[in-house]
Amino acid sequence: MTYETGKRTEQQWSAGDRALAAGKVMVGWVALLWLLEVIDVVSGHALDSFGIQPREPSELIDVVPASFIHFGFAHVAANSIPLLVLGFVAALGGLRRFFLACALIIVADGLGVWLVAPDHTNTAGASGLIFGLFGFVVLSGFVERRPLGIVVGLLIAAYWGTTFLAGLSPTNDGVSWQGHLIGLMAGVAAAFALSRRRRPRLPAA
Repeated sequence: MTYETGKRTEQQWSAGDRALAAGKVMVGWVALLWLLEVIDVVSGHALDSFGIQPREPSELIDVVPASFIHFGFAHVAANSIPLLVLGFVAALGGLRRFFLACALIIVADGLGVWLVAPDHTNTAGASGLIFGLFGFVVLSGFVERRPLGIVVGLLIAAYWGTTFLAGLSPTNDGVSWQGHLIGLMAGVAAAFALSRRRRPRLPAA
């Protein structure tokens, strides 16, 4: 008789395990954003320098940090609920896939902002990631042909679609619609690139 020991892999988790892990990750992520904003305020907004100022070579190192920095508590508050909800739904599909999607969105969005944002601007905040997660969650079910994923995507699109469309308007002063648009496109790309749809196996020779 043999015995196997060790922790279960993520693929062996139950639905409850996945939900608990996704919840912990997103609560921790949002808590980190609030902690960073507290540090920013206490330090006299020293962290605002981690925003992206376009086409400055030295600003390329801020492509990733910019997604975690906000300009005031109202800014981080506005991003907290959509990030928490969309991140939770995306993370239910697997943490590895979720983190890969976030990395793709954050880097693509940051580089895009660096390239196309107006001169003399400083762009920061999680909204680019949020728009990316919106595109990722809405499209994933369709790309993978999963009925439940399609229903979830349609519900999210119905609830938040108008709000997200408004965020793409160039008429919004003080809002990086470019970052929103690039984030959304990156999220759509991530849905295709990280699809879990199984390919048919070729018959054995």
